[in-house]
Amino acid sequence: MSPSRTLPTFLQSEVAAHNNAKSCYVTMGTQVFDVTDFIDSHPGGGELVLEYGGKDVTKILKDEASHTHSEAAYEVLDDSLVGFVATEKVLNTAVKSTHPDNIVPLPPNSDGLEELKQNGAANGVPVFATTGMSSEEDLSKETDLVNDYKTHKFLDLNRPLLMQVWFGGFSKEFYLEQVHRPRHYKGGASAPLFGNFLEPLSKTPWWVVPMVWLPPVAYGTYLARAGLSSTIEEVAYWLLGLFLWTLVEYVLHRFLFHLDK
Repeated sequence: MSPSRTLPTFLQSEVAAHNNAKSCYVTMGTQVFDVTDFIDSHPGGGELVLEYGGKDVTKILKDEASHTHSEAAYEVLDDSLVGFVATEKVLNTAVKSTHPDNIVPLPPNSDGLEELKQNGAANGVPVFATTGMSSEEDLSKETDLVNDYKTHKFLDLNRPLLMQVWFGGFSKEFYLEQVHRPRHYKGGASAPLFGNFLEPLSKTPWWVVPMVWLPPVAYGTYLARAGLSSTIEEVAYWLLGLFLWTLVEYVLHRFLFHLDK
C-alpha cells in the first residue's frame, strides 16, 4: 500500500502554521516531516531549524555554502515523515477532471497519473482540504492512535479525553481544525472519556432515556390534568411545552454549542 494511503495529507497553509518550537514541520517536495523533537539536538542550533519551520528544506540541505548535509540528516527526516502536502495543481486537476476517480482515491491509476503529468502535478497528493483525507474509504479506516497524537499534538485517544481537553490550552483555531478532522476509533468504539468508574455514564444505551424520563413526564401530565378544564386543553399545553422545549434546545445548540467566532 502506498504511504499516502495511510498518512494524512496537509495543505501548504497547514504546514506553514507549524513553525514554532511546540510544533515544527518542514517539507521536501510533497513530503512533510515533523522535526519538533530534533530542534534541541540540531548540531547547528535549534534557531536554524525554526528559521525553516513550515517551509521547504530541499535547497538548504544541499547548499554547500551552508554545508551539504550527510545521509544521517536524511535518515532523521525519514524517521520523521508524518504525511504529504497537496499542491494547488493536484487539487485543480482533480476538480477539473472529467474522470476524477482516475486521480482519487490514491494512488492514481495510469490514466490519472498521465492527467497529473499534463498539469505538472505528477508528484502531488490529492486531498479533501478540511479533513486531510484522500477518499471516502479513509473515513472507515482505524486511525493509528500513536501516530495521530505524534503528528497533530492534539489528543491521545489511548488516554481519557476529559482532562486532556481541560488542561490542553489549545487555541480556538487549532481546536476547531482538529475536531473537524475525522478519527476512526478502534472497531468503531468510543474513545475513553473519564477512564474510571464514571465511564459507563458516557455510554448510555438508547432505551435508558425513555426509561428515565417517561415516568416523570407521565406523572407531570397526570398532575396537570387537575388544573385544566378539558383533554383538548391538556393536549394543547402539552404540545406547546414540547414545542418550546425543542426550540430552546435548538437555540442553545445552534448559537452556543456551535459558537465558533
